[in-house]
Amino acid sequence: MTQSPPRDARPAPAPYTYPPAPRGGPVEIVHGQRVADPYRWLENPLNPATTAWCAVQDLLYAEEEARWPARDPLFAQITALLDGGGSRPPVARGAREFHMLREPGRELAALAVREAGRTRILFDPLVADPAGTTVLDTWEPSWEGDLVAVQVSSGGTEHSVLRVLDTATGETVDGPVDRVRRSPVAWLPGDRAFYYVRRLPPGGGPAGAGPRRRVYLHQVGTRAEEDVEVFGAGRSDTQYYTVATTPDGRLLIIGASEGTSPHTDLWTADLTRTGPDRPELRRLQHAADGHTAVRPRPGGGPLMLRTTAGAPRGRIVTVPRDATNPRESAPRHWRTLVAEQPDAVLQDFAVLDGPALDRPLLVVVRTRHAVAELTLHDARTGARTGTVPLPGRGTVTSLTARQEPGHELWFAYTDHTTPAVVLHYDAVTGHLSPWPGGSPEAARVEGVHVTQEIVRSRDGTEVRVFVMSPTGHPDRPRPAVLTGYGGFGASMTPGFTPQAIPWVRAGGVYAVACVRGGGEEGEEWHRAGRRKHKHNTFDDFDAAADHLLRDGWAAPGRLGVLGSSNGGLLAAAALTRRPETYGAVVCAAPLLDMVRYERSGMGPSWRDEYGSAADPAQFAHLLSYSPYHQVREGAPYPAVLLAVFEGDTRVDPAHARKMCAALQWAATGHAPVVLRTERGVGHGARASSRSARLYADVMAFFAHHLGLRLPGDH
Repeated sequence: MTQSPPRDARPAPAPYTYPPAPRGGPVEIVHGQRVADPYRWLENPLNPATTAWCAVQDLLYAEEEARWPARDPLFAQITALLDGGGSRPPVARGAREFHMLREPGRELAALAVREAGRTRILFDPLVADPAGTTVLDTWEPSWEGDLVAVQVSSGGTEHSVLRVLDTATGETVDGPVDRVRRSPVAWLPGDRAFYYVRRLPPGGGPAGAGPRRRVYLHQVGTRAEEDVEVFGAGRSDTQYYTVATTPDGRLLIIGASEGTSPHTDLWTADLTRTGPDRPELRRLQHAADGHTAVRPRPGGGPLMLRTTAGAPRGRIVTVPRDATNPRESAPRHWRTLVAEQPDAVLQDFAVLDGPALDRPLLVVVRTRHAVAELTLHDARTGARTGTVPLPGRGTVTSLTARQEPGHELWFAYTDHTTPAVVLHYDAVTGHLSPWPGGSPEAARVEGVHVTQEIVRSRDGTEVRVFVMSPTGHPDRPRPAVLTGYGGFGASMTPGFTPQAIPWVRAGGVYAVACVRGGGEEGEEWHRAGRRKHKHNTFDDFDAAADHLLRDGWAAPGRLGVLGSSNGGLLAAAALTRRPETYGAVVCAAPLLDMVRYERSGMGPSWRDEYGSAADPAQFAHLLSYSPYHQVREGAPYPAVLLAVFEGDTRVDPAHARKMCAALQWAATGHAPVVLRTERGVGHGARASSRSARLYADVMAFFAHHLGLRLPGDH
């Protein structure tokens, strides 16, 4: 039963008149502290009062949007920048190469397969849904390549449905299987079966407990209800599972982590001993303080792992594949093949061991202060044997190699001004070249210079900041936008930034801060910005803002802040900590009520990152920075744009609704607080035009309130 809120709203002063938003929520005693939640009624999207309030917010946003003359020209420019398509490395299966392909002018990428130099589309989400609200979340071909499991979702919900396609015809031969949400798929040889992760049906667990996942074995052509559960019963409701098999079908590998915790438990099973439906799982790693991933390979040699256990910046180790004594496979007995480096972070590796090579090679990707480097090592000894020069100071993603012995490697490269391009490395010739099956290589963007600055945080810690500018040096103070993330060990490595390019070409500055909580300097960097150390994230961001102003990159009063998701929390914390520092703030899909974040979306999975309000000490830390609870009446808040996506199942849009109401109540009336609600999309992938429109709206908002004249302004 819905309840209408009390009628005691405080009208906002002119020139901005906001809709009534009664401050009638509860004041609760939590661990001895009074906690007010005046806009709790806005958590319920079905409440008629919420619906009416949102309708007026839509009108207010439309009025504000009409004041941005650069919006449509920006949309055209960003559309053109995104129109070059996008590329990801192929997954090779025999003579076939599976890959995502988005041709120029296409809204969404399609799954393609390349054979004998010819490419054909295997699955196009726009054929399934011409409206463009259905996206291909993930896919995995069988080891033979005759079948491929695809997962799609609609409306931005990321509630994937799995189907199996015949590679030769594109016809569906199995499915649909629901409740999978980007599940890993681990095929067994022969196209007959695969392991995957599925959620249990809704209900049956306590409120806020989590999605309750299980690992199942699915036989192709049978109903999902007949699948055999092989792992997960009796474990925590908020655990995530990974599953993998070796190409020969001998080994099953299962990983488990608690929410987004950087701890991984691993199990393996020899399927030749028991059969795939009753694997005897033995622990490979348990309760170790680190994240570990296995690189599955055929044959009987040792397993190769990438791990932060005992090495917060990462190392590569080998583990006996057939060890029967758990002590033999414990982390302290692992053999280090490629050691941790003190100033670089291990990201990925691949094995090249084809007969054309003099010796098997490891290709290793590390980042040094967020910038990628590629090195070659002897796969038997770990000794470094060479490097692979990259096109620039950028990012390398998704190493792929053949499952059978080979000497070819594919990966994607991108940087701030270069769209992702797939490169092919031949270890026999040492030649690196664009992969013919990818999108055409785009020309580098001119008129944008990228530098990396070093700033010192409050406690003296060095923090790196990428600065995109017209000249490469602070020649004069300019309108500037600062962004960051600072959570979950995710790194702000260089990536194509289409929203920044028109901004910089018009004379602005766009900066990216690599703050603690991210993974730019390894796992210790991550842990220095999580839970009770979250203040370090905010201090680092403050230091980056101060550097831009002090060194003359940014003009006083014309510095903006941009953040999305956890980065939206960062931007909102900057806003509430020092509102006078900024001229405009944009928070997209943000976390803002940190007292109640566990009660919605994927919040239960994030307790390891933020802490839980159920714990008194952790609650005190959450409340101390929770942006929603830090809003102060009459503070000099700048222009604020809160962007939410109605289909978002990760971060509940209620965070932004409540924050919007609080800021509109507290505002002095000199700058707008507006809510941009987008329907039919969610937290993840979206059509190209939707991305371009969001980018254009955000940057037009900044241009209007920070005083940067863009093409189309008049």
